[in-house]
Amino acid sequence: MKSKLIRELSIVNRELWLVLSMMIILAAVNFLVASDRMLLGLYTLPVIFSAYVYGRRHATLTAVASAALVVLLAHLNPRLFDHQSSAPIAGEKWYDLGVWAGTLMIMAYAMGTLYERMTARVAELRETYHGVLMILRHFISKDKYTENHSYRVSVYAARIATYMGLGPERVEDVRSAALLHDIGKLEISRELLYKAARLTEEEFEEMKSHVEKGVHMLEPVGGSLRRIIPIILAHHDKFDGSGYHGTAGTSIPIEARIISVADVYDSLTSDRPYRKAMSPFEAKEIIARGAGRDFDPAVVDAFLAAFDSMEMEVPEVMV
Repeated sequence: MKSKLIRELSIVNRELWLVLSMMIILAAVNFLVASDRMLLGLYTLPVIFSAYVYGRRHATLTAVASAALVVLLAHLNPRLFDHQSSAPIAGEKWYDLGVWAGTLMIMAYAMGTLYERMTARVAELRETYHGVLMILRHFISKDKYTENHSYRVSVYAARIATYMGLGPERVEDVRSAALLHDIGKLEISRELLYKAARLTEEEFEEMKSHVEKGVHMLEPVGGSLRRIIPIILAHHDKFDGSGYHGTAGTSIPIEARIISVADVYDSLTSDRPYRKAMSPFEAKEIIARGAGRDFDPAVVDAFLAAFDSMEMEVPEVMV
């Protein structure tokens, strides 16, 4: 509880110092440009920034602080507004300031509200996106091996992506693509998928087609899922160009290079129709030896770091 309070206070302090710094900079600019008058338009900038970054509450508080600062300066130095009003009424300066301050606060409230509505809409779209992913996973669930394999690969891939320093949105793309990377196998015969003997050349070509089949299944969905289609399309491409499509090196999307390592690791450590699972340490050595040939060396380094931190372990429980 105490650590949470300290963390929240530190966030508030960062926000406060950021807004105060902007106001100090604007006051300095005001002084350098026109030391004998107020440039009221400048003081709307911290309000706009607060509305866009922090939302309605912070924007309104920043507007109040800006208005208070301007009123204080006007009280301490009445000459700042002398040239801006030629009216004989002494109180008109304060009336004008009041109108400006009120307008500033209304603008802050309105812009902050728009920002919060936009944030809520994005969150709603994200929930819808996750809902679509779950629906697609239910289709995959008719094949227990494919579903559990895809789940584990998504966890492995997301952890490797995190070790590589990818941002939250790209990590989420990696996770989503990994969940659906084998969805095309729904259109591959069960006999072929579970065949224990070595595949013939024709059977191997049919097995390879699951990549394109999966992409064709996802293309009509559009939206955020469209971002992960190139990842799914390239997840069997190898770093040296000997994979399904001949794409090599950094021409392969980094997300696909990550999934490739996670996919192979889970395949090696799982029972397959044609062989028993090997130990995680044996699989680790095979992946390490494949750096620069099958896998991106940078991705392998991230995988090894995650492995050494014992983060390449996933429970069998489905979530």
